Amino acid sequence: MSLPDTIHTDRRGNLLGSLWMVGAMAAFALEDAFLKGAAAELPVAEILLLMGGCGAFVFAVLARLRGERLANRDVTSPPMLIRFVFEFIGRLFYVVALALTPLSSATAILQATPIVVVLGAALIFGETVGWRRWTAIIVGLIGVLIVLRPGAEAFSALSILAVVGMLGFAGRDLASRAAPASISTNVLGFYGFVTIAVAGGVFHLWEGRALVMPSLAAGLSLLAVVTAGVLAYSALMKAMRTGQVSAVTPFRYSRLLFGVGLGVFVFDERLDAWMVAGCILIVASGLFILWRGTRKAA
Repeated sequence: MSLPDTIHTDRRGNLLGSLWMVGAMAAFALEDAFLKGAAAELPVAEILLLMGGCGAFVFAVLARLRGERLANRDVTSPPMLIRFVFEFIGRLFYVVALALTPLSSATAILQATPIVVVLGAALIFGETVGWRRWTAIIVGLIGVLIVLRPGAEAFSALSILAVVGMLGFAGRDLASRAAPASISTNVLGFYGFVTIAVAGGVFHLWEGRALVMPSLAAGLSLLAVVTAGVLAYSALMKAMRTGQVSAVTPFRYSRLLFGVGLGVFVFDERLDAWMVAGCILIVASGLFILWRGTRKAA
């Protein structure tokens, strides 16, 4: 099977794709940081509602400009409905985790998503995973436990929110594998942000906290959240379509550097040896799993 014309497999294409991926991860980290800043003033439900509504509007306009239909039969297919449920869980719990826990730890836990995706692919789709990758999966999950440190004095039960969010994102990625290929990036982006708005509405009904008028600072933070989110999503898609997947995917882990850096320098968070060790195990395991998968495919 030949690759689409839009994908370049030469060194220049892979370099550009890698740069797009790093840019996407930087934008995602900025999105998290601005969201955490807005959460200091606004209810989480309101942030989700405004973020989801504005992001959905942007992608709806982009889809309209390209002549893409937002409503079609494939959108309501079982894989897309499953994707909606997991996106709902991932977005809701991760945003709450960002609001209530350190940015650095939430970002570190999120990096375990590819590891859980491989685990789910083996258990759900029956993909063959050798003993080396099984070992890497176990090591990566141990890294998550080290970051969480259950039973230790520094353990916070609120960190479980980031774990649930990470599991939701992993389920979304698994469902995306079975999603119809006819659905464009803009349409996926539109329904992704619609899911965020729905999560905000449900959380508002559960929380019962009154919505407030955002101040100028909070409004600018929300504008930055939406802008960074749209740019990050677009850059991610550009990265995946510019270079080979095996060449650009490892640069996803640059998000950990950006997220931890923003946590330390902006929110005055502190890292200890256990956090660093857990991050190293998670990233090393993910990179090894990716390398083994690429070698097996070759």
